[in-house]
Amino acid sequence: MKYQETKETLNQLVADLSQMAMIIHQTHWYMRGTNFLKLHPLMDQFMDEINDQLDIISERLLTLDGEPYSTLQEVATHTKIKDWPGNFDKTTPERLAHLVAGYRYLEDLYQHGIEVTDIEKDYSTQDIFIGFKTAIEKKIWMLQAELGQAPEIDN
Repeated sequence: MKYQETKETLNQLVADLSQMAMIIHQTHWYMRGTNFLKLHPLMDQFMDEINDQLDIISERLLTLDGEPYSTLQEVATHTKIKDWPGNFDKTTPERLAHLVAGYRYLEDLYQHGIEVTDIEKDYSTQDIFIGFKTAIEKKIWMLQAELGQAPEIDN
């Protein structure tokens, strides 16, 4: 079958982007303290961006005759992004650091996709992966700056 590894990577992204949207939503709900008024609405923007990526990734998978995960059980089974129970025991900086960890994972997965699509010569999907990886790297930089840290993209 054509683009088999690309389709597997796309479907992994479906699971992981779905999970990341929930983690961002949890951060939005359970946020308290300094910068709340700035960060709370910003999480809506982050969710919109991840959901836009999810839609484009899913539609690309369908275009390639793939079958995106579409149930909560499939997402929970296949995601590799760890979650936390929803409660108020985490600080906002801890929650932002958790978001960074999820974004770093997505950055690596997009890089994997770039490499796979190069081998399989699916340059249309590769273009999508490159654009989203670039956006994720910027998000890491922004979150790390909020945490008073360097982006550490090149580590």
